[in-house]
Amino acid sequence: MAVLIITIAVALAYSVSNGFHDSANAIAALVATRAATPARAVLLAGCFEVIGPLVVGTAVADTVGGIVVVPAAEVLPVVGAALTGALAWNLLTWWRGIPSSSSHALIGGLVGAALLQAGGGAVHWGGVRGAHPTGVVGVLIALAVSPLLGLGLAFIAGRGARRALRRARRSVEGVVRRGEWITAATLAFSHGANDAQKGMGVITLLLLSTGHLGSFTVPLWVKLATAAGLTCGVTLGGWRIVRTVGRGIYRIRPLDGLVSQGSGAVIILGAAALGGPVSTTHVVASSVMGLGAGQRWRHVRWAVVREIAVAWLTTLPVSAALAAATLPVWRAVA
Repeated sequence: MAVLIITIAVALAYSVSNGFHDSANAIAALVATRAATPARAVLLAGCFEVIGPLVVGTAVADTVGGIVVVPAAEVLPVVGAALTGALAWNLLTWWRGIPSSSSHALIGGLVGAALLQAGGGAVHWGGVRGAHPTGVVGVLIALAVSPLLGLGLAFIAGRGARRALRRARRSVEGVVRRGEWITAATLAFSHGANDAQKGMGVITLLLLSTGHLGSFTVPLWVKLATAAGLTCGVTLGGWRIVRTVGRGIYRIRPLDGLVSQGSGAVIILGAAALGGPVSTTHVVASSVMGLGAGQRWRHVRWAVVREIAVAWLTTLPVSAALAAATLPVWRAVA
């Protein structure tokens, strides 16, 4: 019982680190364009982060919970090691201010720990069933496609919005800033609906494997706890990522903030409905890149983009290696 409580605590710590990264994206544009003060932006994001997983359902949690296929007695060490690897990578990239993917980190950790524990048969590789992604392959497809969709949608929407408002009076900026509140709330809602479910998925898997649940059904307290963890993350330490997304890639203005937040929310909500665990970090950062490229290619800080890209490419293997390295410790205590 003590090991289960410790593992759930690590899962909630992972949710907080997820908040460092992904929840920060929900308010980056709102703060960077001065449409809201940091305190008000955090309050707005916190409210809608909690509402998201309560309203949308648990399709993403079901996908994440089905990635590892090991005997019940082996779930605790495998999930504990996976969470430890993902948490370590999240903290390292947060310290560097790099918008890395918490989703990639968790998936990499689960695969690395499961492979070392029981070989290739311990991982549900999956694919796409109908329109719903399943297993590792399905998750990787969702993670790969969503940033491209975010970049393309923001590129098109940004150019269209600038063209539509090119002769507008300066007073329209006040309307745009108010609109940013709506898109920021929607983005926070979509993030809670998608990212909070990753923590929900692993905690529910732990409860199921230890006999505390009879079926894979996410309890209400798990939904609230993981959503609260995301909110704590952006409150306590998300500002490094806010600076990178809001100013480091491309110096966004109010209209850019409105478009990037709206584009990101559309992609992430769609993925949540299909059960695809996508990365809010990837989608929002790609949306900002699309906006910058749609206006002035040279205005995008490509050196920062390259650093982000390197982190994206290395997240899966590094988090898998970290999880594998900590698995012996979890075996010893589980």
